[in-house]
Amino acid sequence: QVPLVESGGGLVQAGGSLRLSCATSGRTFRSYAMGWFRQAPGTEREFVAAISWGGSTTYYGDSVKGRFIISRDNAKNTVSLQMNSLKPEDTAVYYCARRRAVVAGQESQAEEYDYWGQGTQVTVSS
Repeated sequence: QVPLVESGGGLVQAGGSLRLSCATSGRTFRSYAMGWFRQAPGTEREFVAAISWGGSTTYYGDSVKGRFIISRDNAKNTVSLQMNSLKPEDTAVYYCARRRAVVAGQESQAEEYDYWGQGTQVTVSS
């Protein structure tokens, strides 16, 4: 089992910013790509962002492109999501996830990830 613990969620007004963090343990963190997903009530889990194991390549969902930034610190075993210009439609539970070692599909597909955190709530008020 790989523990993934998200933090940094909360309530923010539209136009504001939040920074989410995901911490894990173990020396293998730096070997895996990581991703962020979100899920609002009554909707399917949505891809937000992903980052390669070394941090040199990033991917973003269309709805957050240009507003969110994913980053990682392999020395600290953390991956972060800087969320700017937040909108009410960004309200959701945000999850970090570790991508499988053997890549079979797209980074935006939830089934590509094998370990998930418990999630952190982000609420954006209008």
